[in-house]
Amino acid sequence: MSKKVDPVTVQVIGGALDTIAKEMSHLMQRMAYSSLIRESEDLGAGIFTRFGETLAESDSTPMQLGCLPGYIQGFQEVLGDDQHPDDIIWNNDPYAGASHSPDISLTQPIFYEGELIGYAGTTAHHLDIGGAQPGLIVDAPDVYAEGLVLNGVKLYDKGKPNETLFEIVRQKVRTSSIVIGDLEAQVAACRLGTKRFIELLDKFGKDTVLAAGEELMNYSERMMRTEIAKIPDGEYEAESWLDDDGINLNEKLKVHVNVIKKGDELEIDVSKSADQVASAFNAAYSGALCVSVYSTLRSIFLDTYTHEEFVPANHGVFRPIKVTARKGSIFNPIKPAATFSRANQVNTAADLIIKALTSVIPEKTCAGGSANIQFASYSGLDQDRNYWVYIEVNEGSYGGRPEKDGMDAMDYVSWNTRNNPIEDLDMHTPMICEQYELREDTGGAGKTRGGLGIIRWNRFLTDGFMSMEGDKHTVKPWGYNGGLPGTEASLIKNPDINPEELPSKLNGKRFKAGESVKIMVPSSGGYGDPLERNARKVYEDVLDEIVSVKTAFNDYGVVIEQGHLNMEKTEERREDMRKQRGKLPLFTQ
Repeated sequence: MSKKVDPVTVQVIGGALDTIAKEMSHLMQRMAYSSLIRESEDLGAGIFTRFGETLAESDSTPMQLGCLPGYIQGFQEVLGDDQHPDDIIWNNDPYAGASHSPDISLTQPIFYEGELIGYAGTTAHHLDIGGAQPGLIVDAPDVYAEGLVLNGVKLYDKGKPNETLFEIVRQKVRTSSIVIGDLEAQVAACRLGTKRFIELLDKFGKDTVLAAGEELMNYSERMMRTEIAKIPDGEYEAESWLDDDGINLNEKLKVHVNVIKKGDELEIDVSKSADQVASAFNAAYSGALCVSVYSTLRSIFLDTYTHEEFVPANHGVFRPIKVTARKGSIFNPIKPAATFSRANQVNTAADLIIKALTSVIPEKTCAGGSANIQFASYSGLDQDRNYWVYIEVNEGSYGGRPEKDGMDAMDYVSWNTRNNPIEDLDMHTPMICEQYELREDTGGAGKTRGGLGIIRWNRFLTDGFMSMEGDKHTVKPWGYNGGLPGTEASLIKNPDINPEELPSKLNGKRFKAGESVKIMVPSSGGYGDPLERNARKVYEDVLDEIVSVKTAFNDYGVVIEQGHLNMEKTEERREDMRKQRGKLPLFTQ
């Protein structure tokens, strides 16, 4: 029987665990060499039980956090009891829990009085792992072509560095000095997390801390079950499409989500989605799909804005949720299928979960978002014939919400990474940014407006390569309850010289010095009747260059003449529009 701990002590220990995870994350960010970790915070850190259950996680990208239990369980199957104090264990195998292969997890077992009681775990996206293309890979025949993929290998063994593994990284990885620096940042975070957790055990006692951790997980589970139980039992479905797999450019891929609600539990079934593909455009089941499902449902049911009480982000949130994916589908591929480019599939699944649940809990959801990540890598050779690699996350956007406009230039749902500043690009790579701004006049009209994506226009100063893990060139973000759809993505080479439309996915495409590429990220759908939007808000959007005068007139019925809002003509225009249109659709796309 577990020890009973009073509620105050539980909360104190919960706060301490949360602080440990945050401190680990901050240390990684400040020590990291690559901008992807240092600026975008494409990392995760947390404290876990000996079974791999999440006790606390940092405030960074959800995709780097919910996967850590799978990483731990993956290397446990390899190592068994061969775990010791001061070990640092490597796992980046997508068939053993990894999100995808460049997301390397380094984890330290935590021993107390000779007993394994938990783990301090980290993940981070590394610039290169020696695969077929520098940075990102879209076209790969199998997981072996992705580069250095390991599970259950010790970077440090009982505190001693594995010099052979370090040497393999130096010889195999294009940006080895940066990657090793980032690995050492993860090691330092693991050491710090272990130290802080042991200090917590010393202060409160092992039994008290472990019992408090279990109670915190049980509490989060109860809160999640309570919220799930409020919606009617039934099945709620939604479907969309991905542009292609990066090889067969004219063949769309179906994504289908069925949300099955029974009692206080949910099952998310994506089994009707497309079969696995021959490129790297597959998603690992545990490390990618499940993580996206968990983070999306948590944001819907336990959003901090809608709950006065704090609900810890721990393993208890996952317990009422089952994720089902047919073996051999793009969400549960059969090894050795490549899984490097998995972001847009799981973002689309997240968007469809929101769409499916909008029919029963519209007050907790939003219109269609970008459901996308325009993940770009740029690379080339410097004067000494050494590789430089730069990876850039281009922000998405969110659909209009019941009471607020959609968020502009925000990474979508499961990623939540920060933007790469143009100063970092200019200072550290032979590239410059020509344009970086919001996409004016592209958000779907609605009572609340869809968020705007961004335009990012980068130019090579030397010959180089670009890979792009993108999508949504052929699908618009959906509008809800009369709201209009958003604007799809596009990619243009040399927009100022001889514009060339590019597909959403590139694999090591060559660029010459002086050539450039313009990335346009999707803008999101509107929520509710555009004619119900406050006319003065539309006018303010025009003044802010978010909406054009033409769109204000055509979509919102707002008349602006000589720079001023004409309310009398606006009311007349809106009345005419209401008479002419038919019944508003629930979804528009």
